[in-house]
Amino acid sequence: MNGDQLRQSFLSFFAERGHAIIPSAPLVPENDPTVLFTTAGMHPLVPYLLGEPHPLGKRLTNAQKCLRTDDIEEVGDASHGTFFEMLGFWSLGDYWKQDSLRWTLEWFTDVLGLARDRIWVSVFAGDADAPRDEEAIAVWRALGIPAERIRPLPKHDNWWGPAGQTGPCGPDSELFYATGKPMCGPDCGPGCDCGAFVEIGNNVFMTYNKTAEGTFEPLRQRNIDVGLGLERILAMLGGTDVYATDLYHRTMAAIRELSAGQRADLAPDRVMRRERIIADHLRAAVFMIADRVIPSNVERGYICRRLIRRAILAGHELGMPSPFTAQIAQTIIERYHQAYREIADQVEMILTEIGREEERFGQTLTRGLREFDRITSDPVLTSGGTLSGEIVFRLFDTYGFPSTLTAELARERGLVADMAGYEEHFRHHRELSRAANQEKFKGGLADHSERTTQLHTATHLLQQALRDVLGDHVHQMGSNITPERLRFDFSHPKKLTPTEIRAVEDRINA
Repeated sequence: MNGDQLRQSFLSFFAERGHAIIPSAPLVPENDPTVLFTTAGMHPLVPYLLGEPHPLGKRLTNAQKCLRTDDIEEVGDASHGTFFEMLGFWSLGDYWKQDSLRWTLEWFTDVLGLARDRIWVSVFAGDADAPRDEEAIAVWRALGIPAERIRPLPKHDNWWGPAGQTGPCGPDSELFYATGKPMCGPDCGPGCDCGAFVEIGNNVFMTYNKTAEGTFEPLRQRNIDVGLGLERILAMLGGTDVYATDLYHRTMAAIRELSAGQRADLAPDRVMRRERIIADHLRAAVFMIADRVIPSNVERGYICRRLIRRAILAGHELGMPSPFTAQIAQTIIERYHQAYREIADQVEMILTEIGREEERFGQTLTRGLREFDRITSDPVLTSGGTLSGEIVFRLFDTYGFPSTLTAELARERGLVADMAGYEEHFRHHRELSRAANQEKFKGGLADHSERTTQLHTATHLLQQALRDVLGDHVHQMGSNITPERLRFDFSHPKKLTPTEIRAVEDRINA
């Protein structure tokens, strides 16, 4: 089964059970105030999870584009990535745990052919905020999962949300598949990181609303929110890692063709990690640019730029000829253009922006090399034969020089780079950036009052009016809604004229 077949299998299975198939929302979230990008299938559905009627009903399913950069330093192993597809299905106040767990198990076993006797599950163990999930335990037992393969775990493991400080949340039940590796001890089970189990899915039972005071109140509308990672499931079915699935075949082949024999001095595991970084980061960039996120020095554009430049640096380490990014991006476009129409519609822009970023970064690297030469020729800055951690970090932060490249160049000149000092500066910089981002990227709904809900509806009217007046190129790039006003960010190459503004207002009012 390839990636397209797996995606369609999931959507068809839940469509047959009364779920409306909804399109993937853009990577730029509309309703979540806590994230730069859509990181889960539920983010675009927050208003409906809180009770606003969805136009397609109470049962929904889709494959949602997601982007997470929390584990960016882990990219390159067998499973981590920044961009991924999340297969999801939802009950908006309709069915409850019995149907949710039964259908999840049936899809995995009856459709995908996983062995039931290798499926383990975890459930919420209970605490002062909510009781042990005896209902989920009873459902699993009725579905044939024996007690020894049902593990109650604490909130850290089996509780979802809220996405921000307040909002819908509740216990969850996760499914794990025994990999065949031996268990590490008597306490080994779901949640253990020894490799004996791999998580394959999560059923969230949205039961509570966490208030600003930290209390958990029952929701008026209980919801089911299920998310399953397409790439991880596909890799598990094939008995391989994510980067060996058909989703990456063309891309990895192109990378290896361009880098073949260029850096025979690098260890094989280092080469493999750099190849995977290129494939993952450029795949993420293709999807980001298709959703109108353009490389820049601010906000979401900075994340896009960072990913492209990390891919370029990985290619530089592999000795790949420049330019190469557009050629790799083309393989990603060819793989996804049928499943995601926005990619097919934006081919020229994707290739142009990625190629332009590589050209810009080439100039940056040239400036960085000049700065490195200046620093290493200054006896004051290289006293004792050491490049300070501050200098290593400055080359990274200002010129995009990776610390590994600085260390390598330093060695060639008989110097030692203070990598521990660099790491300290990097950690401090990351903490400051995270703190700043938490304030800077406020968006979405400030609360869920009636007035805020009305203004949320108004943003939909505004978006359509802008498209009617300005053209179909208009896309939402963010929003912030409070009881007092709404802010709507959208893509358009120039300032609106007074005539255009009046036309938009008239269209909304009409």
